[in-house]
Amino acid sequence: MTETARKRPEFRNINAFSDLPTYRLPVAGWVSILHRVSGALMFLLMPFIIWMFDNSISSELSYASFAAAFNVGIGFIPGWFMKLLALAIIWAYLHHFIAGIRHLYMDACHAVTKEFGKSSAIVTLALSLSLTVVLAAKLFGLY
Repeated sequence: MTETARKRPEFRNINAFSDLPTYRLPVAGWVSILHRVSGALMFLLMPFIIWMFDNSISSELSYASFAAAFNVGIGFIPGWFMKLLALAIIWAYLHHFIAGIRHLYMDACHAVTKEFGKSSAIVTLALSLSLTVVLAAKLFGLY
């Protein structure tokens, strides 16, 4: 056998500093990464979620302090920052829920094609971001 007829493919290790900045991740990859990020964000903000739930239903006085936390803040934390935390939770929930439905649909229907992956990823991003913008407008009092 000759060397040119049976040449094996050549593989090389990637260099994180030169190869990763030029790599373009597809939209489906971004949705997958954001699905993990949104799950981690919801997990990390769980104490804040429990605090919000507890103060919103315990009593009228605790609800008044809860509402004041979002209007004027708590201690050195301003109210707009509390709203941003709530908005982060809203985005994380919406994105995680919609991306989860996307993943479940792809698993159940065996819809694993490049075209469907790209189109469903775009729909997932568009839905989660547009619903987040609508709820942000409500949270910040635009309507």
